Amino acid sequence: MTYSISEKLDAIPRAMITKTELLAQMRSFLTADAVLHEAEELSPYECDGLSAYRQVPMLVLLPSTIEQVQKIVKLCRQYSVPIVARGAGTGLSGGALPLQQGVLLSLAKFKSILNVDPLARTARVQPGVRNLAISDAAKIHGLYYAPDPSSQIACSIGGNVAENSGGVHCLKYGLTVHNILELKIVTIDGELLTIGSQAYDSAGFDLLALMTGSEGMLGIIVEVTVRLLAVPERAQVMLAAFDDVEKAGAAVGDIIAAGVIPGGLEMMDRLAIQAAEDFAHAGYPRDAEAILLCELDGTNEEVSEQVMKVREVLEQSGAIEVRSAKDEIERALFWKGRKSAFPAVGRLSPDYYCMDGTIPRKKLPEVLRGIADMSAHYELPVANVFHAGDGNLHPLILYDANKPGELERTEAFGAKILELCVEVGGTITGEHGVGMEKINQMCTQFDENELTQFHAVKAAFDPDGLLNPGKAVPTLHRCAEFGAMHVHAGELAFPELDRF
Repeated sequence: MTYSISEKLDAIPRAMITKTELLAQMRSFLTADAVLHEAEELSPYECDGLSAYRQVPMLVLLPSTIEQVQKIVKLCRQYSVPIVARGAGTGLSGGALPLQQGVLLSLAKFKSILNVDPLARTARVQPGVRNLAISDAAKIHGLYYAPDPSSQIACSIGGNVAENSGGVHCLKYGLTVHNILELKIVTIDGELLTIGSQAYDSAGFDLLALMTGSEGMLGIIVEVTVRLLAVPERAQVMLAAFDDVEKAGAAVGDIIAAGVIPGGLEMMDRLAIQAAEDFAHAGYPRDAEAILLCELDGTNEEVSEQVMKVREVLEQSGAIEVRSAKDEIERALFWKGRKSAFPAVGRLSPDYYCMDGTIPRKKLPEVLRGIADMSAHYELPVANVFHAGDGNLHPLILYDANKPGELERTEAFGAKILELCVEVGGTITGEHGVGMEKINQMCTQFDENELTQFHAVKAAFDPDGLLNPGKAVPTLHRCAEFGAMHVHAGELAFPELDRF
């Protein structure tokens, strides 16, 4: 069962002002090109990377200063107008889906790198700066920014903070939350707050971690200070091919158990391999059932030692081929194939649904087997490509939205994958956020007391519920309805899938 957009978005405040009146108020301090209100101007903002759900906002605002953001927020609070903040729009959970009676606040004009401090190894940037641009700016100092989502060429750092994004190197270097030091946010009262510190620790509650991954529900990010790392002396990528997906999954745990923490450890199955190879020509073995990409970095001596150890582990784990990138060009090509996997899979099907769940590494073989069984049941193919090292799965369910009922079947399949992740001790998201996509599965992962606490935190920051309302945290009433529906569906529609 699926919901319409209005059914998915709970408890949306009703604006106490008309569009015409709000338009006049915003035009009093914003330039004409910063206030979009015509239908053709609004339609490009109707969804983020989750295009299955679309909604045209009442207005789109593109401020260029923090003072303008503060004025916008104060006006919206005065007239109970909901606000959805948006970065580059590359999110995959519907977190930036606008509201029909709300304002979409784009931070696209906040795109300056304010300062790079090579001695402190920090960069102070505006939220609209692209992820990759930070590393480009720091390269001259021998530094880089570690989190590298597949969309890093386009995604913005503000959105990365809002979703706590990761990337192929998050196993060793962590997610966004581990690589930022300070945030400046505008609260729902229009107040400018500094959270965290440019030092490596700050007193009081860890509000920096709370804000990271809060999906625009607690405040609007207007500046980010990130931690920079030294470019390693050497980085070596190994490619291992397997004739069985479960063997590849088991090899992930074997590498970690051997005492090696790779810079990146990624897995792709046959469908993803072939799509990426056709797209990027990365030199992947097309006949393999799965491949692992394992990057080892550090000093030349330690990388040489780790390469020998990992090669031995991979061969003992059943790899049918193990090879290392012969130079920096081939290393970049191996990663190009992995980072091109999402767009490459888009060539296989009119539509695909990208899931995001996280599981304990030791459960990888079991979960991959479960996904394969569900794929057969729902008669929908799946391409698996994911951050295997930290158990962050990204199954891509292929479907055709033009076929009646296929989107609904795809959503049901995706929901089962997330429920399986929770069942084996994992979570419903690793880096894509909850947004509106996974709001039902929040009811599966968290109990009534936990959800009540989430609502209390939200109310402390945003008592009127105007910041990205209806997303991420479901109401208890909704969870009660979902629980009744889920039991009914499990008993009547998919009884054979209860084991998942």
